[in-house]
Amino acid sequence: MLSHKTKYALKALLYLAQQDKDYISKTIDIAVGASIPKKFLEQILLDLKRGHFVGSKQGKFGGYYLLKSKEEITLAEIHRFFDGAIALLPCASINFYEPCSDCKNESECLLRHGLIAIRNETLKAMEGITIASLEKK
Repeated sequence: MLSHKTKYALKALLYLAQQDKDYISKTIDIAVGASIPKKFLEQILLDLKRGHFVGSKQGKFGGYYLLKSKEEITLAEIHRFFDGAIALLPCASINFYEPCSDCKNESECLLRHGLIAIRNETLKAMEGITIASLEKK
């Protein structure tokens, strides 16, 4: 399940993707346009900036804009950035792997094999969904 933070980050990215290429959006415009609480949005935008997804400009005419192409930003990338692992258990994770303490033989664990299959299909789907593809639906 996506956290509220991830959901709002995706909504903010979608809003920015729908603006003209060189347009700089004010935080309040993103909050209103994407239906995101402004106080929550400010932290999310700072996180997205730290992750090099968006850039910002200071001053009277300042705001935020996409730094990365909307065709490059995937749902998997945003999920991992905000929520961590895509796998349901750490032993089935690619980037956040940890062995299970209660597993006698990981290579023979049927649960792990099933969860790896789920992870692979989920990852494949999430990597195929970009901000640009969401914008078109």
